[in-house]
Amino acid sequence: MLTHFTPGGEAHMVDVGAKPETARRALAEGRIQMQLATLTLIEQGAHAKGDVLGVARLAGIMGAKRTADLIPLCHPLSLTRVEIELTPVADESSVWCRATVETQGRTGVEMEALCAVQISLLTIYDMCKAIDRGMRISDVQLVEKAGGRSGHWRRETQDAP
Repeated sequence: MLTHFTPGGEAHMVDVGAKPETARRALAEGRIQMQLATLTLIEQGAHAKGDVLGVARLAGIMGAKRTADLIPLCHPLSLTRVEIELTPVADESSVWCRATVETQGRTGVEMEALCAVQISLLTIYDMCKAIDRGMRISDVQLVEKAGGRSGHWRRETQDAP
């Protein structure tokens, strides 16, 4: 999460040991656009691979829990809540993903929320790529974070439905 670069180019994980534990929360979002026929299959639960949104939701939760294994120098955290919302939007021919991640700790969960969104959307892509290789993942962003020394932050504009 936080890194310090020395003149020699070495990176170090920031010491957060002296920071107080506080409630931390982050919300991230993103979407995957696809052909309307692909979205219809997903919504009807008619995809040959099964419940696309259910699998993507589970993958997102797992992605949040494994963030420290994927992002160098990211602190491993004990998460207290991970919620993945997947919303099909027919007029955009897309699925929006929102991830809310919480912990009681010394560092924030922004990376965990962003990772959860990406992994959820990548899972949808993986499950549907045989029928729609033109899918596009976009608009992945941090929407809100709360807790810690920097307090509360919220993006001024919201893109999600």
